[in-house]
Amino acid sequence: MNNLEQPEGKSLAEILKIRREKLQKIKELNFNPYEYEFLKTHSCNDVIDNFNQLENKVIVKVAGRIMAIRQMGRASFCHIQDENGKVQIYFQENKIGKLEYKLFKLLDIGDIVGITGNVFETRTGEITVVAEELKLLAKNLRPIPIVKEKDGNVFNAFSDKEQRYRQRYLDLIVNPSIKDVFKLRSKIIQWTREFLNTYGFLEVETPILQPIYGGAFAKPFKTFYNVLNRDFYLRIADELYLKRLIIGGFEKVYEISKNFRNEGVDRNHNPEFTSLEFYQTYVDYNYLMDFLEEYFKFVAKKIGKNQFEFGDYNIDFSTPFEKRKMFDLLEEYVGCDIKPFSEEDLRSLCEEKGIEIKSDYNYGKLIGLLFDNFVEHHLIQPTFVIDYPKEISPLAKTKRNGSDKIVERFELYIGGQEFANAFTELNDPIDQRERLEKQSRLRELGDEEAQTLDIDFITAMEYGMPPTGGVGVGIDRVVMLFTNQRSIKDVIFFPQMRT
Repeated sequence: MNNLEQPEGKSLAEILKIRREKLQKIKELNFNPYEYEFLKTHSCNDVIDNFNQLENKVIVKVAGRIMAIRQMGRASFCHIQDENGKVQIYFQENKIGKLEYKLFKLLDIGDIVGITGNVFETRTGEITVVAEELKLLAKNLRPIPIVKEKDGNVFNAFSDKEQRYRQRYLDLIVNPSIKDVFKLRSKIIQWTREFLNTYGFLEVETPILQPIYGGAFAKPFKTFYNVLNRDFYLRIADELYLKRLIIGGFEKVYEISKNFRNEGVDRNHNPEFTSLEFYQTYVDYNYLMDFLEEYFKFVAKKIGKNQFEFGDYNIDFSTPFEKRKMFDLLEEYVGCDIKPFSEEDLRSLCEEKGIEIKSDYNYGKLIGLLFDNFVEHHLIQPTFVIDYPKEISPLAKTKRNGSDKIVERFELYIGGQEFANAFTELNDPIDQRERLEKQSRLRELGDEEAQTLDIDFITAMEYGMPPTGGVGVGIDRVVMLFTNQRSIKDVIFFPQMRT
């Protein structure tokens, strides 16, 4: 652990020993080092913001973690920190009494205390609570990283990313500003519900444990259901269950859920992630593009601005989102028109461009590789990429009035990465069965991410599924965008880490 509080050069083992000795002394003074309750009347920020109303007039009760401490003779200071801010506390032996002052002398940075007292302003102009009563609420037994501030500058910052992710509780204590990211995350999810509810969508819940997984290209996590004596899977997507609800008669449904994919960990991917999926009957992907654009602009308006810094980019939500065909973008950035290319032509092109490919890659996967390598990073301002190969879109309807190799699908790109995926949903059960059977054959050939054939889903479709549009949105990535975080780990409290 870096930047640990180690007074007088003591080792961590010595500090831990001293803390436990202090704990015993506190008990010997008949103080409970782990209290049951302390009913606050004010937060630290309340004291500072309402100083004029509180000064020497109102007894306040504040609580928080000691983040700095200056122990002197019969008068001492500390700063406590709660969820929203810090305030200084002043202790006088003749004010709180000898016994409680002895207790104060046994306190350390990291201890959680409750303070009752008056509010005043020191000669240096700092708003302070004069302690009339001190309660130790939780004794800290392990030193926390020390961050020092002077004239607005931070020293010895607890900045090791790996350690911050692994010990998020320390990160939140020592770097309280990151709480703002997670508070905004919570608001974005609330606003997402508000937006969809306003349009008459019903929030639903579908199974996390599924006997057959589907709805995306991904390798699942597998578990064993003892009572049923069979394998089950953590869902990779909500899609097939939400469509069952559409078949059952609901016309607008959505779910904000945890999905799980047994894949790598990188800047944009976490095996456990939060997804929004919503489905609306009687609309197609053209309607959904306008609707999704409205959603992003709704969130931007809630935050209160149209332009957002996202890494090196300035993302502008004040203008219409661009719409570009996938194959037009490929021609622009690869340098040739690949629409007439065969699968072998695409293999040769990938090899010529230095892209590593596998022997089982089909036409659609080769197109996807070219797009990922040559196009994606150019799509900075919000852009709908439309009309994808059928091979990589087995749940989308074939493009009307176009090639039968193309489907009505779009993905939304912002800042060079994907944020949403949507289809005019395939509702022909015969076509759907044929496509999923083809996917199953790919699985038999070794493609672990190919989709599975869900017979019950096909049976449900045979009862009749209305024309439907469906969208999947990566909530974690939406939060990354609106909080200017370039790693998904910075918007998930407890991301998965390599051992």
